[in-house]
Amino acid sequence: MFAGFMARVVELLSGRQGRSLHVRAAAAATVVLGVVILVGSSLVVSAERGAPGARLTSYPRALWWSVETATTVGYGDFYPVTLWGRLIAVVVMVVGITAYGMVTAALATWFVGRDEERRHRRMHEAEQAVEQTYAEVTHAVHERFDRLERMLEGGGRTP
Repeated sequence: MFAGFMARVVELLSGRQGRSLHVRAAAAATVVLGVVILVGSSLVVSAERGAPGARLTSYPRALWWSVETATTVGYGDFYPVTLWGRLIAVVVMVVGITAYGMVTAALATWFVGRDEERRHRRMHEAEQAVEQTYAEVTHAVHERFDRLERMLEGGGRTP
């Protein structure tokens, strides 16, 4: 069941042609983070079970610990005491930092992209205005030259 869910998530993330790469990468990192938090919580309970001084002995506590570890809050109320628990903690930390970094980068790229689009649109509008002004001035100059030619042709004839 879980494998089918993950396959569907990967299909959804990779199948969207309209989404940019940074958005898909941030979404994928967020999904990976969710999986690591859930699986890491389960693994740390198994690793800590029966260890002296262990406080991560239930899934709800471990889930809370995984979330605070992944978000780098780390209140210190729960922490692993075994080697395997600490190794799991390292994975949760690295994946959490990476996922939040990718989401932040995707947001920054989106903001910069919107600003770039606005700038490009303004530049295009300015170019069109310059082209229109150039066409109007060129037309006015041609009309003046035509009028001068008519005046010269008309003035050069003798009655």
